[in-house]
Amino acid sequence: MKILANDGIDPIGKKMLEDAGFTVDTETIPQDQLLSKLNQYDAITVRSATKIRKELIDACPNLKLIGRGGVGMDNIDVDYAKSIGKTVINTPAASSISVAELVFAHLFSGVRFLAQANRAMPLHGDSQFNDLKKQYAKGLELKGKTIGILGFGRIGREVAKIAFGLGMDVLAYDLFEFNPTVEMRFSGDITLPLTVQVASKSLLLQRADFITLHVPAIDGKPVIGAAEFAMMKKGAAIVNCARGGVIDEAALLAALDNQQIAFAGLDVFDNEPTPSTAILHHPKISLTPHIGAATNEAQERIGVELASLIIDFFNK
Repeated sequence: MKILANDGIDPIGKKMLEDAGFTVDTETIPQDQLLSKLNQYDAITVRSATKIRKELIDACPNLKLIGRGGVGMDNIDVDYAKSIGKTVINTPAASSISVAELVFAHLFSGVRFLAQANRAMPLHGDSQFNDLKKQYAKGLELKGKTIGILGFGRIGREVAKIAFGLGMDVLAYDLFEFNPTVEMRFSGDITLPLTVQVASKSLLLQRADFITLHVPAIDGKPVIGAAEFAMMKKGAAIVNCARGGVIDEAALLAALDNQQIAFAGLDVFDNEPTPSTAILHHPKISLTPHIGAATNEAQERIGVELASLIIDFFNK
């Protein structure tokens, strides 16, 4: 069996597959060449870069399995693939901790002006040090503040754990019923159950000091637009490490410019990989290039889980 890991796979996962007798190709085939080359493989694994659409699936009858290293599968026509007998898998749990930690990297960046300071210091730090010190001296602590988590799946639950550890109050909302209790684990195998406050979407928007999104766009429409920004507490902030399109970027820029919200943290964007220049240049946005799952630990877990699922599938 031949596997194309078109967006790469962790070396441990690759070795697992090879030890099980699979041939694993990790050389990326450009999107415009996949149509002619993918049918040479029995399975493909992707992250977010490669798109597996109906036309490609139809052109590759030999393809038996499509694997997504990560959570969201909006770069794959999942329903169509399944409807014609293809198996589609993903690794929803493997990257949860890494994404949750990036949420707080953006929050710390915002409340302590790290994005602005890191831009200004190389330019003016040697000549305007004291001025910059005054400009960025009114930071906030996260402790005692309220975080609102929109989407309380695996990543949302990891966000709640970190928030509890920082002494924050936690509001959570999801379209589906969920268990509001998370289990905190400490050194020495000590565990402590803590319960988030379940809230409606509108209540969460009104009460939260910080809002983090862990939901897909619904029917292609943003979850947060002008109406939602208007509901938010004046001076609140928002972080999106979920998917581009979940926030209306024009409405976000307007909310920042009229000071309805204090800052935003974005790991995902409309029109990736060419985000809006207005977003990229805005001084109140902390930016990362879609790296939520891009830690060594998460990629190892993703590789191991993908390899295990592929081996199980072909060994049936």
